[in-house]
Amino acid sequence: MALQVGIVGLPNVGKSTLFNAVSNSAKAQASNYRFCTIEPNVGQVDVPDERIDALAKLVQPDRTVPTTIEFVDIAGLVKGASKGEGLGNKFLANIREVDAIVHVIRCFEDENILRDEGDINPISDKEIIDTELQLKDLESVEKKMQRAEKMFKVDPKQKVVYEVLVRCAEHLGQGKNIRGLQLEGEELDAIADLFLLTQKPVLYVANVDEAAILTGNKYSEALKKAAHDEGAEVIVMNNSIEAQISELETQDDKELFFSEYGLTEPGLNRLIRAAYQLLNLITYFTAGVQEVRAWTIHRGWKAPQAASVIHTDFEKGFIKAETISYNDFVQYKSEAACRENGRLRIEGKEYVVQDGDVLHFRFNV
Repeated sequence: MALQVGIVGLPNVGKSTLFNAVSNSAKAQASNYRFCTIEPNVGQVDVPDERIDALAKLVQPDRTVPTTIEFVDIAGLVKGASKGEGLGNKFLANIREVDAIVHVIRCFEDENILRDEGDINPISDKEIIDTELQLKDLESVEKKMQRAEKMFKVDPKQKVVYEVLVRCAEHLGQGKNIRGLQLEGEELDAIADLFLLTQKPVLYVANVDEAAILTGNKYSEALKKAAHDEGAEVIVMNNSIEAQISELETQDDKELFFSEYGLTEPGLNRLIRAAYQLLNLITYFTAGVQEVRAWTIHRGWKAPQAASVIHTDFEKGFIKAETISYNDFVQYKSEAACRENGRLRIEGKEYVVQDGDVLHFRFNV
C-alpha cells in the first residue's frame, strides 16, 4: 500500500541511527553534524508478526512473504524552519508526504554529541517541532480562509468550509495540533487539500542511554506525561544498541545480545508494530503451498477492498471470500481440517475483514 512513516526530530537526536536500525533495505549516513540527512532516505521494513511464522510452519510453503511498511529518514529540523531556517522548507515538504510521524527525542546526556538547544529538555524539543509544524499549518489554513470567506458569500456551501478553517486557525493559534480537534466527515473534507502537518498521527521515541533501556529515566518519564496528555504513545529505546542488534546476522547472536541487556526482543519490533497500528492498519493472510503471505489493509475494509490489494481484478470480479480465523487455523492445523470442522465460513461483499483472517477469494475474471 506504500504507506510511509516519517522519522523526524531535531539534529543529532538519533534519527538516522534509528533509521539505520529499522531499515532492512537502506542505510542512512549518521554523523555528528547538522543537516547530515538532506534528501530523505527511504527503507522498506518487514512488520514483525509471529502469526505468519506459525502459519508457515503448518503449511510448509515454497516461500513466506511478510507485510511491510516504509520508513523515511527526514532532515533534522531547527527552530525557525517554518520560515525557511536551516533546511526547513525541504523538511516540511518531505514530512507533508508521509502518512504518520515518528518523532525521535533525545533523552540521554552525552557531552560529545552536539546540542545547540542547551540542557537536555525533551519537552522543549517536542515543543520546538510542534510549534514549527503548527506555524506552517496556520499559514496554509489562513490562506484558504481568505479564499473561502470570499466564496461563501456567493456559494453558501462554502460557509461550512470557512467555519472549519476558523476552528483550525483558532486551535493552531493556541499552540495545539489539528489531530486534537478530532474532525470528522465533511469537516475533514474541508481541509483535505491542505495536507496539514499537525493532522498526521504521531508517536514518540525516547532515545535513552544504555542504563535506562528497561526502566526509562527522568527525561523519558517527562516525555511520557506530555505524550499522554495528547493521547500519543512513547517507545523507550536506545537507538545505538538497536542499530547494533540489527547488524547481527544470526538469531543466536541476537539472543546473546538480548540476554546481556535483559531484553526479550528488539525495541524496533515494538516501534514497527506501533507505527503499523498508528496508521490504523491490520493484516490478513493467504496460505497455500506456493506461498504464505501477509497483506496490509485499513481497519474496516470490506472483503472486496481487501481483495484489491492482491489484484484489482479480485475486487471487480469478487464473488465470495472463504474465511478462517487465525486462531481456528492454528488450532485445526490446516484449511481442510477447518473445513471439516465447520470453521471455514463463506463471506460476501459486506463482510468486514478482521485482523488475522486467513482468506481465499473467489472471483470472476
